Amino acid sequence: MDSTAFLIIAIIAISLQGLTLFLALFEPTLRYKITSPPQYPLNSKEFLSLLGAIADARIHYNTSVEVLTNGEAFYPAILETIRAATKSVTIEAYIYQRGKIGREIADALAERARNGVQVHIVLDAVGSFLTFRGYFRELLAAGGRVEFYHPFRPHLLPRINYRTHRELIIIDGEVGFIGGPGIADHWYTTASRKSPRWRDTMFRVRGEAVTAMQAAFLENWLEATGELLIGPEYFAFPKVEGKCGVMIIDSSPSAGQSTHARTLFQTLLASAKQQIEITTPYFLPDKGVRDELKRAIKERGVEVKIITPGKHNDHWVTRRSSRRLYGGLLKAGAKIYEYKPAMIHVKTLVVDGLWCVVGSTNFDHRSFSINDECNLASCNPELAARLREDFARDLAQSRPVTYRDWLRRPIWEKMQESFGWILERQQ
Repeated sequence: MDSTAFLIIAIIAISLQGLTLFLALFEPTLRYKITSPPQYPLNSKEFLSLLGAIADARIHYNTSVEVLTNGEAFYPAILETIRAATKSVTIEAYIYQRGKIGREIADALAERARNGVQVHIVLDAVGSFLTFRGYFRELLAAGGRVEFYHPFRPHLLPRINYRTHRELIIIDGEVGFIGGPGIADHWYTTASRKSPRWRDTMFRVRGEAVTAMQAAFLENWLEATGELLIGPEYFAFPKVEGKCGVMIIDSSPSAGQSTHARTLFQTLLASAKQQIEITTPYFLPDKGVRDELKRAIKERGVEVKIITPGKHNDHWVTRRSSRRLYGGLLKAGAKIYEYKPAMIHVKTLVVDGLWCVVGSTNFDHRSFSINDECNLASCNPELAARLREDFARDLAQSRPVTYRDWLRRPIWEKMQESFGWILERQQ
């Protein structure tokens, strides 16, 4: 093949890949609408079984779940559990940043690897793009593994927009941590008065549901490496006392954009009878979610409360784009609050004081249609009550946004919002 023909073929190939990426970035959003909401009581076995079926998730009863509020609680718990590992540690993270907590965890993992513990880490190549494999030099020398999900490779270009947003840590196949935080100092310490420690929540899980968390990790480890890990060091099938059903929803986008996470959230929103309490760092709900919330308010009298970041948002354009969408919800009767003390990165949903969901999913297009996500869902009044305690404390430190406030926001803010439709597609 002469150089001219080769150049023509290369240009065509690059153009086709570019077109594929463009279409992936801006294809229309899949609209969700539940035409006939479930009639089962939310605390019934029938409703639990229904959610398990449509989310393709097994229901685990022999499981305990503990809420860990903020980095000063969940990072020490993670480190303590890693240092006690005897068989394996698996970590999947969208964000792993170099810093104090990143170094502490890497050192703890290296020490365990030197003692024969199998350590496997898969990091998203975009979310952790400044953390190179060399950062884990001691871990790698001790036999640990670090891989990147969808790195920048020509053959992966058509899928470059598809990221793993899961945040999972599993130790010995018996204890797991799930939530929204990655591994970075902004969750751990206050850098300055202008950069206070982020507000966030993780769950510590013990028992049967940990097996499902491990399976979610292994899915993306397989995609990153071609290796399938199925040894007894990864799967302990543990059981602990637990009365309430727990589901782990490992969500990945289908070719048509449907995801298990979005199915779960949409069904819970459509089934609420009393309250919907949402905390989310990136509130960019599509029309299907907004309509579902409005129906809950207008048709069933549901009280809807939403906490989002205030001025401490880590992406100011995101905040502008988010505020652009407040109007219709506020007019319908939703109550929206902006958290004042710090960036709030909590990702929780509590419905009727019964159902609670925590994990990596944001109320935005990326989480509902593009990213790989992982969430824990349970009909557990005690767990819901614990989350509502945190919600009440966060609410007390938040500023309510009224419809009148929204109408009177400055013209320069409205001008910035006009570009928000692009971010709504990709945040």
